[in-house]
Amino acid sequence: MKSYTIIGGVNGTGKSSLTGVLKTQTTDLGVIVDVDKITAQTGGSAIQGGKIALERIEDCLRKGVSFTQETTLSGRRTELTAARAKERGYTVRLYYVGLDTPEECLARIENRVRRGGHNIREDDVRRRFAGRWEAVAKVLPYCGEARFFDNDNGFEEVAEYRNGELILKGQKHPRWILELSGYLAGK
Repeated sequence: MKSYTIIGGVNGTGKSSLTGVLKTQTTDLGVIVDVDKITAQTGGSAIQGGKIALERIEDCLRKGVSFTQETTLSGRRTELTAARAKERGYTVRLYYVGLDTPEECLARIENRVRRGGHNIREDDVRRRFAGRWEAVAKVLPYCGEARFFDNDNGFEEVAEYRNGELILKGQKHPRWILELSGYLAGK
């Protein structure tokens, strides 16, 4: 079965790290489309990296092969890709990584930059953080599976979305997952 896996979260939450964990746990991620990695491999042009990422996604959809995309979910592109993938018979999955505050995201980005990684503008992080629940809500209708991971101290699954309902898991319920639950209940 072909799948489109979305690794979502605001910048700095740990999407690439979660992808690494998932690669050790499953064999059905298919082609990994990581725009940050593509950008680094092509000399640092975010525009060029984005174009190549879009071409790879289109190629996967055209060929009917499984693929995984890391994304902040900002904009409409992921929603449109999820709709197209579902129409073409893909199983669409969302694995979302969250943190409680934009300051946590910014601190992780700062740490990444100190280690030689890429930076993200603070205003972009704060804008994406403020709009994260609306962005999640737009892709959920296309998802056959959605799992939510807190990355305060390693990836802990804190919820899943099934049959139109967010179901909390475990004993730990970080502020962000409670906020998402409230947002989805109010829709």
